[in-house]
Amino acid sequence: MRLTTKGRFAVTAMIDLALRQNNGPVTLAAISQRQQISLSYLEQLFGKLRRHELVESTRGPGGGYTLGRKAAEITVADIIVSVDEPIDATQCGGKENCLGEGSRCMTHELWAALNSKMVDFLDSVSLQSLVDDQLAKGLVVENIPMIKRAISSPSVVKPIRVNAPNSVFALGAAFSK
Repeated sequence: MRLTTKGRFAVTAMIDLALRQNNGPVTLAAISQRQQISLSYLEQLFGKLRRHELVESTRGPGGGYTLGRKAAEITVADIIVSVDEPIDATQCGGKENCLGEGSRCMTHELWAALNSKMVDFLDSVSLQSLVDDQLAKGLVVENIPMIKRAISSPSVVKPIRVNAPNSVFALGAAFSK
């Protein structure tokens, strides 16, 4: 089984999100900066995570992402499967045609059993347990208060008083005095 960067990055980003969502929606730009993951790549991953309802998005100023369920209810297997990461150690991709024409290789059952164990293991690890592990290792999560953006009324501009005539006629009258 080969876990590609897609699965690794998705799990890493979800841990980052779970650690910081208490301060409000977390932007992908912030995750990208902290975890050194391309912003465009995160956008692709979070699109898939959102479609699988693992995250929710909030638009507009102060927007970003929050978890779609409690961290304790999301497993690593959920995350990996949602970003289309195959969990398969067989040569044939589980199709049982390792040697072509429907014949399996001698080790097919071994790799299929490994697949089952991997899925069971990844399904037993919750996002909350990964968050707890990071906190236990001493990770300090910056406590940035949520910025409340209020719609403000436009500032009132006071007119400038000028002691000058406001027309040609007033100007003429000012000189005739």
